[in-house]
Amino acid sequence: MDTRHLGTTGPEVSALGLGCMGMSALYGEADRTESIATVHAALEAGVTLLDTGDFYAMGHNEMLVGEALRTAPAARREQALLSVKFGALRDPDGNWAGYDGRPAAVKNFAAYSLQRLGVDHIDVYRIARVDPDVPIEETVGAIAELVEKGHVRHIGLSEVGADTIRRAAATAPISDVQIEYSLVSRGVEDRILPTTRGLGIAITAYGVLSRGLISGHFARDRKLAANDFRAHSPRFQGENLQHNLDLVEALRKVAEGKGVTVAQIAIAWVLSRGPRHDTVVVPLIGARTRERLAEALGATAVTLEEADLAAIEEAVPADAAAGARYPEAQMAHLDSEG
Repeated sequence: MDTRHLGTTGPEVSALGLGCMGMSALYGEADRTESIATVHAALEAGVTLLDTGDFYAMGHNEMLVGEALRTAPAARREQALLSVKFGALRDPDGNWAGYDGRPAAVKNFAAYSLQRLGVDHIDVYRIARVDPDVPIEETVGAIAELVEKGHVRHIGLSEVGADTIRRAAATAPISDVQIEYSLVSRGVEDRILPTTRGLGIAITAYGVLSRGLISGHFARDRKLAANDFRAHSPRFQGENLQHNLDLVEALRKVAEGKGVTVAQIAIAWVLSRGPRHDTVVVPLIGARTRERLAEALGATAVTLEEADLAAIEEAVPADAAAGARYPEAQMAHLDSEG
């Protein structure tokens, strides 16, 4: 597994990271045993970056990741780097109740995450969404205090716009910005990538398969559970879904011409964006099974020439997707869309 540095101040990580959210929440039922086996398989394959959040199923995901680390071989456990998001507020029914970026809350969230994960430090810590009532300088400053005390190693950001990135970077060193980035979500390229490049900040890209939409495995007639995020996502509704899956079929033809799967060419495209934008881009793959993990890891062996990139762009042009990437109420929380 090749490695990348998360910006000029961040750690060295694997070229692909593993996003663990789907093992606990938002995509229907998951198999705990298979999830843990998938984390172990990822570590065995050289994946070092594991991404989670304290609000994923109200702590369940952190406990699952902690269990996976405890039961992994010592050598593999020691290579793992944990990226943790915090700040999203939930109630006992699982409803969302805003975000809390106050310094006291930051330290409180961190204390509970350290306990659930069973570790003495978090490698990269970031608020999931900017708290509109708390200046980003205060939130980042609180994380910087955790860095000084050894509880956190590096500071990250999530779904933030260019102005917020600059303000945060003026407060403390920032390793990376986590943000959705895929063939069908390319808004990051306009202002955010130039800003991070100029500041020596990396991008950790989530949603690289747009929650399975462009994986090549999503069927038009698939029935989604009520607790599945996609049941409410604009891109998976009615005519939007039909349009978007037509894009996938066009991409499938390009993939077949390369002898790879749709998922592999979509992930390889995100990997290719780093060099093209003179920055570091680390895709987070949201595999929940060893089978899907193995397919995703195959993307690291895919080389895309200029002709391939042109064919991909023709199949899935920028802004070709139908529907926003989140429901309207959640879009309002994205500083990156401002």
